[in-house]
Amino acid sequence: MRKFKIRWLLFIVLFFLVYLVAGAVGPFVHYKKVSEETKKNFSVSECYRDRTGVDRAMLLETNKSAWDERIRLFHQAKERIVLSTFDMRDGKSTRDLLAVLYHRAEEGIKIQILVDGVSGTIRLEGNELFYALSSHPNVEIKIYNKLNLAMPWKTQGRMHDKYVIVDEMAYILGGRNTFDYFIGDYPNKNMSYDREVLIYNTNPKQRGEDESSLYQVEAYFSRMWDKKECRLFHDQENLREDHKVKSMIDMLTKRYEKLKKENPGLFRDCDYGEMTCETNKVTLLSNPTGIYGKKPVLFYELSELMKQAKERVIIHTPYVVLNGYMKRELTEIAGQVPDSRMVINSVENGDNFMASSDYLYRKNEVFNTGVQILEYDGGVSYHGKSVVIDEDMSIIGSYNMDLRSTYVDTELMLAVQSRELTEELTGYMEEMEKDCRTVTGPDTYEVPEHIQVEEIPFWKKAAMRVVGLIMQPFRSMV
Repeated sequence: MRKFKIRWLLFIVLFFLVYLVAGAVGPFVHYKKVSEETKKNFSVSECYRDRTGVDRAMLLETNKSAWDERIRLFHQAKERIVLSTFDMRDGKSTRDLLAVLYHRAEEGIKIQILVDGVSGTIRLEGNELFYALSSHPNVEIKIYNKLNLAMPWKTQGRMHDKYVIVDEMAYILGGRNTFDYFIGDYPNKNMSYDREVLIYNTNPKQRGEDESSLYQVEAYFSRMWDKKECRLFHDQENLREDHKVKSMIDMLTKRYEKLKKENPGLFRDCDYGEMTCETNKVTLLSNPTGIYGKKPVLFYELSELMKQAKERVIIHTPYVVLNGYMKRELTEIAGQVPDSRMVINSVENGDNFMASSDYLYRKNEVFNTGVQILEYDGGVSYHGKSVVIDEDMSIIGSYNMDLRSTYVDTELMLAVQSRELTEELTGYMEEMEKDCRTVTGPDTYEVPEHIQVEEIPFWKKAAMRVVGLIMQPFRSMV
């Protein structure tokens, strides 16, 4: 009888695991194709203009600059602040940002925060810090596609967007999540290099053909905010009476005063016109926004832009996971652009076990696209997602060169036509490339003398080889 019960228990557990895995992967096994409508509606020429536009831009290359400019922008808000993020976690930098947001809400500013469903369920639920903010009458927090294991076919519909909008003045868009790993400079054993761009609207009254790209991002946010998959997170004012929530409110209030005292320069109005550079055109590129399998719209648009390059295409992405369609497009780009290269984390330097496992398994296929592959070995995992095209196009955002960003997640990239910004971005890229090995074959490298490649344990590399093989039927999730 005991053995019978154990067998039934194991059967039930196995059935549940199969149910979860099959349900989660099922909607994404088939790779959709780009529609003729997408091809017809997208034109590379629409991302370019031969005169200066109303938008000005600046790169946020360090985690400290990301912290600074969020606080500076929050302080200058007159009506509204929007924050959309893939992952928000409690931490010192997060508490700093929430302290400023809570203070601005107290001053009458409308705050809207949109968080991905997995992060919202795992990181925000049960944490009075986030209840302190969500219970404020001037704050609304929504969760995109809240995690529900009973319906596994919905669990992989993730919102990977990361941006901030302040009034009609400015916005920040890039690859940074909202916690200490990516924002601020508090001592942390884990951190990641990332990149964002801040766009300043010099003429909020200008509408029509020459209006700021801010309105494209604002319209995208409105569509996401109003989706049926987005649900309010603990929007009850009576939560403010809970003694633990009260304690968090008190902490945020005191933290704001401390921040203001220690960083007076961030709590004064600034002239973003002096801090930024000219752009000709700024264009928002995006994936479809549903929770199921997506047509590769964003990859198609990026590929079309790269195909127009005359001299160079430089791609920086944390990792690379390709299917046949993506390999063909990159091969075509490499065949017609003299300088086409891609920087990724080395297996030793990266922090994504699954992506590294797939790369080891299919490294030869990536190499055979003809795009020069450089593996970053700088000692800190690199998380930035950027493309440089020739001398005047910089593309920055949340899109990784992998199957998940192409077919599964919502993603945003900002195409910024600006010679000055592109020159600056290229400088940062080239500095990072000094700490890269150049892949010269499936198992060979050209290694700069100063690079000391960190050895990973044999068992870990062996595990990656095994996982790389096992995960092939499920690699659409990577």
